[in-house]
Amino acid sequence: MIRHSLAELSSSIVYDEKEIKTEKSIILEKIQLRHSGKTHWLNTYGIDSAEVIRKFLQDNNLDEFIYKLILDKEHTTKVLILDEVVFVAIHVLKTENPQFESEQMFFVVDPSFLCSIQEKKGDYFEWVRERLQLGKGIVRKRKVDYLLYLLLESIIDNYHESYQKYTASYSNIGTTEIKPTPEFTAQVESRKHDLFKFKRATASLRDTFTKLEKLELKELHSKYFSELKDQANNLISDIDFDLHELASDINLIFSIQGHRLNDVMKTLTIFSVIFIPLTFIAGIYGMNFDHIPGAKHPQGFNILIIAMALISGFSIFYFIRKNWF
Repeated sequence: MIRHSLAELSSSIVYDEKEIKTEKSIILEKIQLRHSGKTHWLNTYGIDSAEVIRKFLQDNNLDEFIYKLILDKEHTTKVLILDEVVFVAIHVLKTENPQFESEQMFFVVDPSFLCSIQEKKGDYFEWVRERLQLGKGIVRKRKVDYLLYLLLESIIDNYHESYQKYTASYSNIGTTEIKPTPEFTAQVESRKHDLFKFKRATASLRDTFTKLEKLELKELHSKYFSELKDQANNLISDIDFDLHELASDINLIFSIQGHRLNDVMKTLTIFSVIFIPLTFIAGIYGMNFDHIPGAKHPQGFNILIIAMALISGFSIFYFIRKNWF
């Protein structure tokens, strides 16, 4: 079952400037990577098929340590040189998934071949395959370092495109539509969390480009990866700008909530100040003493009500003059 699965998911492209040979649904163990005078790109999926991958690496005389690196699911971004073979490990954001899940992707690069191993089916490399098949551009005139550049460029370009679509879908969030409601706040926080995922994934790619840029190998031209690093930096700058805007939105939400709370407290305080003297008077005349001034007066109740009304009216007039209402 494992071999059948990998046979369905593996593809091979062998090319030079004049001709190209493409195979799909190939058996991984039968593939020989090195072809004299040609460039070989092998793409496969399913890093859980450990024994098949191990035999494939052994048959092509690749370092045993590569197998151990592929099985390590916890490692971070890596760029290593193993017997003149470059090993690249990255975490790629699956932007077609609303939850923005990630997958591991590995590149094993030799002067004559490039092997890309992905954790999950589906990639962003179809346009590269089309250019190879149709002979568009200069890809078939260049060596394997240019192919690696195009594959990595496909990933960062997908990040740019997905980020623009994601930003457009949240264009309704703006400072003119700030709503200090739990739903709106949760929406802002959710978007902020997604932006951090984008930034973390892009920063990881930038680290990969930086490490590739610093490799001192004749087969790898650093100028390709310098350009990719600039693209990653530009995307990170855009993300940071949006993160600052979201932080401003969140601060504004808290400010509006604080202002509303102050208005409520102000209103309650004013009413408290109005009723405190009235409560004081009512409390005095509610005491159980036999002799309270005015308690036996025929108009005592009316006089007390008028006095309380005057006190309330004076308090309201004073607050209005002070613009506290």
